Amino acid sequence: MTTVTDPVIDQWYKDVENSLSFKVVAIEESDDSIEVQYLNGDISEYDNDTWYNSTFDFIEAPEDWSAPFGEISSDDLGYSDRGGSTIDDTPLKDYQD
Repeated sequence: MTTVTDPVIDQWYKDVENSLSFKVVAIEESDDSIEVQYLNGDISEYDNDTWYNSTFDFIEAPEDWSAPFGEISSDDLGYSDRGGSTIDDTPLKDYQD
């Protein structure tokens, strides 16, 4: 099985052969490269030939997709609901260093 889908920035994929999940973070047409970030945070790059000869398939974003990015603000996650509470209904506060 080879990849029949084009790479799309911010789309998650799974390398079926190696069981690795990654997100496309950049596509550089000028040098024929597709930059990806794996779920563990590692960055890699594929050329078009390698992409289409690999076993990549679309997947939903993993639940813990932000783990490799360390401490990030909830604003950066793309959620619009600023409300929220803990189990005891105490409002959540933004994390500040």
